[in-house]
Amino acid sequence: MDDSPLQKIAISGPTLASLIQRFSTSPSSIDGLIFGHVTQLTPLNLSDDSADSPDSPILLATVTGFLSSPSSFFDSSGTVNPSSLRRLLHHHNSSLLGWFSARRKTPLRPSMREFSVTASLSSLSQFSSSIKNATKPSNFVPCVFLLFASPSVDHNTHIHTHEYRAYQFRGAGNSFEAKSIEVINIGPAFRGHYGSFSPNSMFPALDCEAGGSPMKEDEERLSRMKQVAKDKKELDDYAEGFEIGKLSKLMGSEATSYTARLEELYEKMLVKIQNLTRDVENSSVKVLELDLRNCLTLDLGIKANEGETGPELGFGEEKLKSGEGECAVGKEKDEKLECVGREASLLVDEESYNKKLKLKISRSTASE
Repeated sequence: MDDSPLQKIAISGPTLASLIQRFSTSPSSIDGLIFGHVTQLTPLNLSDDSADSPDSPILLATVTGFLSSPSSFFDSSGTVNPSSLRRLLHHHNSSLLGWFSARRKTPLRPSMREFSVTASLSSLSQFSSSIKNATKPSNFVPCVFLLFASPSVDHNTHIHTHEYRAYQFRGAGNSFEAKSIEVINIGPAFRGHYGSFSPNSMFPALDCEAGGSPMKEDEERLSRMKQVAKDKKELDDYAEGFEIGKLSKLMGSEATSYTARLEELYEKMLVKIQNLTRDVENSSVKVLELDLRNCLTLDLGIKANEGETGPELGFGEEKLKSGEGECAVGKEKDEKLECVGREASLLVDEESYNKKLKLKISRSTASE
């Protein structure tokens, strides 16, 4: 029964639409494999006379899927490579019915190479499939060929016309037999056919990365936007007075008239720098004065504590006399305790004036 004729070939609407869409979106001609199953039909006209019974069973081939192969499974002479074909069928569980070819702007008739490919494919019995509802175990070789073509002249570019035709290769006569195609469309009578449809087209591998929480992504995006706004504000503060609109006037015919305004802008910038330098100098002087005052207070306090332990010092009768850094303590006027303060000098360079500031502090203090 390997060479049994098919009564007709049926194809589901989704499969036909997907195949035509694949053909219309491809940049060139395509080819591939078709999958489905073959069912033996029960004849409607039953007769008791054995002579009226058909010699061969009635077979129906139903196409349920296709595979548009990116790499060809046959060579330039039309000979099928079994290893390449087996590699394409590795991930498909459906039975192989045959193959298809789609060409642009060519006549709707098989070419010599398509004839050779179909003959070579039908001779590979290892790819045959079993026939459903058969009275006895039988196999069906992949001998179905679907041909698609677009018309050579398209009068209306807004309407895309695609022609198709189905053939069965008969090994006995070594020829093609045209078969009618039944399209299973939407309707109550065809609901059962849609359950068997499964797309078998290979899709390219897509890189899928697990994303994080949407709320976390929004928070990170908001944080980046705030940081960008902050950086922009700082740059705007630094560039205050140096806007692009003003700097663009330095070029062209407006450069001569803009010189005076540029000099004024430069003078304002120098004034800002001078004020900033003066503030820094004043702050440095105040800090140095506080440091010297703290050091003198600590030094005099230590010396006063040492004099308190002496046997001849009486603070009830002490006299305090100030004069050029000298202190007289006690009854003896000849007894002197000379306290000399520290001398500090501060050199401040104010804008290139090379001004030298010298601070001399001499104080005499005795703690009670």
